[in-house]
Amino acid sequence: MLNTFLLTIAVALSGCSQSDKYKYYEGDAIPNAVITVGTPAVTVPSDGGEYTVTVSTTGSEWDAYTNDKFIGVESQSTIGSSGTVHITVPANPETTARIGSVVIMSGTARTDIVVSQAAAAEPMYNVPDGYSLVWQDEFDSGTTLDANNWVHEVKSAGWVNNELQNYVNHTTPDGAKVTEIKNGKLRITCLKENGKVYSARVYARQQEGWTYGYIEARIKLPKGKGTWPAFWMMPVNFKSWPADGEIDIMEEVGGHANFVSSSLHANAHVHSNNTQVTHEMYLEGAEDDFHTYAMLWTPNNITTYVDGQVQLSYDNTGKGRDDWPYEDPFYIILNLAWGGDWGAAYGIDEGALPTTMEVDYVRVFQKQ
Repeated sequence: MLNTFLLTIAVALSGCSQSDKYKYYEGDAIPNAVITVGTPAVTVPSDGGEYTVTVSTTGSEWDAYTNDKFIGVESQSTIGSSGTVHITVPANPETTARIGSVVIMSGTARTDIVVSQAAAAEPMYNVPDGYSLVWQDEFDSGTTLDANNWVHEVKSAGWVNNELQNYVNHTTPDGAKVTEIKNGKLRITCLKENGKVYSARVYARQQEGWTYGYIEARIKLPKGKGTWPAFWMMPVNFKSWPADGEIDIMEEVGGHANFVSSSLHANAHVHSNNTQVTHEMYLEGAEDDFHTYAMLWTPNNITTYVDGQVQLSYDNTGKGRDDWPYEDPFYIILNLAWGGDWGAAYGIDEGALPTTMEVDYVRVFQKQ
């Protein structure tokens, strides 16, 4: 993409007498010299671009240079002391933005064209060929979850798994936020207020869900003994558990910090009778940094991933619904529990409250 900018700015420097106005000596000031450029700044997308900026000077000649390695510069004088500078910026390979400048010089007169480039997009792990994005939430707008996509569960402590938190809609009775969107992240916070613990459990597209696909989220887990964060799925047409199935893409408990697991639940494999299908791995920094958790779900197999590495893989062996109830639509759940059968297995430290689970994005891809 080639852009020519027309906005002008001027930089004036005073110097010698009017009789010497257009004389140029290397390193000397040019009297009353004025450098005019087409724009003071170039904004470049992460995939790079090419830009042409007009330049003129009241001096007898000019040139351009840069000290920034990611910027390419070529100057071209066309009529006397006017011309163009061609700026080339390649794709940004880094996930941080970068900034530099092109310097226009005429004698000792100088002016900068600032060049800023957006960061590269975050990588998506193991998105298979032939799959396309069908739904996403990047949490990059507003301050609360979009009610068209998400529903909060509202339940009192003890509702499931002997968990101690009260699930509420957005805020506690005193107005503290259990869910909020801030700095491009969904923040789910577990906190104590007036002797009770509050947190959030939210459902994406609960009424329709998805059947099969590649499903991914980027999450930083909370800290604290007693936490039990999860990224998982339940059937839209739920009647009974475990007959209708449950898919746990990622779970962790704070008392066993940085050990993340995936599990599948059905009549033929469930923790209550030690026939569970589960796998756990140690993930250094799971509670300090964002990591990607994903699942590829097909009619024949479910495989979960941690930062692109296989966590669990389970095949449909054709034994029927007791072993494979994963052929119906399931919806996505994000929640932060406190205590409970597993969350309290290593003890509870209420001094860790409040604590927050952060979600950078959730994306769903399906085969087209």
